[in-house]
Amino acid sequence: MRITDARFVQSSTRTDQKPAAKLPEFAFIGRSNVGKSSLINMLCNNRKLAMTSATPGKTKLVNHFIINNEWYLVDLPGYGFAKMPVKEREKLTEVIRNYLNFSEELVMLFVLVDSRHEVQKIDLDFMNELVDNEIPFGIIFTKGDKQGPVVLQRNVDRYKNTLLQHWAGLPPCFVSSSETGLGKEEILEFIDSVLNNDSE
Repeated sequence: MRITDARFVQSSTRTDQKPAAKLPEFAFIGRSNVGKSSLINMLCNNRKLAMTSATPGKTKLVNHFIINNEWYLVDLPGYGFAKMPVKEREKLTEVIRNYLNFSEELVMLFVLVDSRHEVQKIDLDFMNELVDNEIPFGIIFTKGDKQGPVVLQRNVDRYKNTLLQHWAGLPPCFVSSSETGLGKEEILEFIDSVLNNDSE
């Protein structure tokens, strides 16, 4: 797949406020500073695309971008919110859960994790909740350029092995770098294959 057209459509806090045109949705989520905006911009060949939602308050919303007039890329607020007041944290958690639990068009959620780190409890808890609620998801290991290929592979393998201590199998996994373009082709090919399977 090649993305030739990517445009911001609108923001929302609840699924009943989503764009009127119903199209397949591929959503992206991760903790703060995991490189989500950079990854989205890399995939869409537009360094400023995700900044459309960087105006005050927009990072607390669900942001829809229409891709090639065929599907939506959905930029979700981050989870965790360690430095956020409790009430704001609860509001954002509700925004995320409302989307994940009630968006009928959601095809796949990509959970972004930093490839340099071991499994964090907050990420594992979040992914276990996805498993419990039967929400389809994949994992994207970001910042793959921040260490050499041997260390990168070792870190990713260690992460996967930790997950296999909790799960019977692994979801689709990708390694990416917004700096080098690593993983771009694989992620877009995966989205394309899912779209083609859904249309059959």
